[in-house]
Amino acid sequence: MCGILWTMFDEATRRHIKYKIKHDYLQPNTIVLVVALLLALYWAWQSVVKLQQNYTQQRELDAKHRQLKLTELETQTLQYQKNYYESVEYKELAARQKLGLVAPGEKVLILPKNTVSAQADAREKTTRPNMREERSSNLEQWLQFLAGSTAQRVYKHTSE
Repeated sequence: MCGILWTMFDEATRRHIKYKIKHDYLQPNTIVLVVALLLALYWAWQSVVKLQQNYTQQRELDAKHRQLKLTELETQTLQYQKNYYESVEYKELAARQKLGLVAPGEKVLILPKNTVSAQADAREKTTRPNMREERSSNLEQWLQFLAGSTAQRVYKHTSE
C-alpha cells in the first residue's frame, strides 16, 4: 500500500517528503519524546492490568475468607449438636419419646383423639364462655394460687 502511494508522487515531491521527515521528525528530541510517550503508555497499561489482577485476587480471597468463616460456623454448630446428643438430657428425652419411658413419680396423661366432635366442643367453649364462672382479677388469681386455694378447688372437682 505504501509502495503504491509512493509511486504516485514525482521525484521532487518524494525528496521533499524525505527531507521533511528527516529534519522535522527524526530529531533526537522528537525520538526521545516518542520513546518516553511509548514507555508511559506501556507503564499505564501494565498498571491497569496489575490493578485488575489485584482486584480479582482480592475478591477471590474475600470469598475464601467467607467460606472459611461459614465452615467454622458449621463446625461449631455440629460440635454443639454432638454435645447435645451426648448429653443426659437428650438421652432422657429420647428414651421418653421413643420408648415411652417415664421418670419415677410421673403419671402418663392420655388425651382423646382429635375427633370432629372434640373439635366442635372446643370451638363451642371458646365462642361461648361459661357465664357461671366467676372472673377474678389477676391479682386475686395470684393470691389464690399462692395461698393454695386453687389446688383445693381442683382437688374438690376431681374427687366429685
